[in-house]
Amino acid sequence: MSDCYATQGHDSLNQYILHMADNSLVLGQRLCELCTHAPILEEETALMNTSLDLFGQARNWLDYAVANNPELGDCDALAMGRDERHFLNLLLCEQGNGNFADSMARQYLFDVWHRLTLKALCQSQDSQIAAIAAKSIKEVDYHEQRSRNWVIRLGDGTQQSHEYMQSAINDLWSYTDELFVQGDDELQLVAQGIAANQANIEDQWRATVGQTLTEATLTQPTDCFQKFGGKQGEHSEPFGLMLAEMQSLYRAHPGAVW
Repeated sequence: MSDCYATQGHDSLNQYILHMADNSLVLGQRLCELCTHAPILEEETALMNTSLDLFGQARNWLDYAVANNPELGDCDALAMGRDERHFLNLLLCEQGNGNFADSMARQYLFDVWHRLTLKALCQSQDSQIAAIAAKSIKEVDYHEQRSRNWVIRLGDGTQQSHEYMQSAINDLWSYTDELFVQGDDELQLVAQGIAANQANIEDQWRATVGQTLTEATLTQPTDCFQKFGGKQGEHSEPFGLMLAEMQSLYRAHPGAVW
């Protein structure tokens, strides 16, 4: 593995860019696992389109990271050549698909954060970050609308669908505080007007999600044990298995092209 991966944390800007890239890349891969497993044909198409959107966003972020530091190689090398500890995604994004309610709850909780963060990044003093955010938010607006509809539809549906969605929200709530945690390097970027200030986004996120849960007749969890570490490269065991599958072809044939 290139030493530049191991030292990427010393470049706070690229670390932030990789964080944004890895969120989209990892969640996009999780959605790929749902191919042929959607409950209806239209949802099959929607899930794969969402995955493709996220991969496209990840590519834009990764290309910018490489532009900042050519030693990183290229977009493919960053996505497929890094080890588990060098991925900086939120733990929420890597959680398994579970049942359909689990997948939609995970998607919605992330989508709200994603939209609010991208909206803030549209005003970034870094022109490339602002451009990527402006392009991405058009897609994420749709992602949030769709996942929100499913949370409400299942939460306020049958007794069984309500129980599944409530269980999903309960299980995933442990990963929500990490959305708003910012280290010293990221706070410096906030002070420079480059990164999104999660202190401002948290209140908006909680208000938006709370309103949706109320409409879905769901109860917002309280006093959940919160889990952290994704942004520092500390991930769950299933993430390593997912990464091995995602990277297997590239690692077996490094440098291969179509």
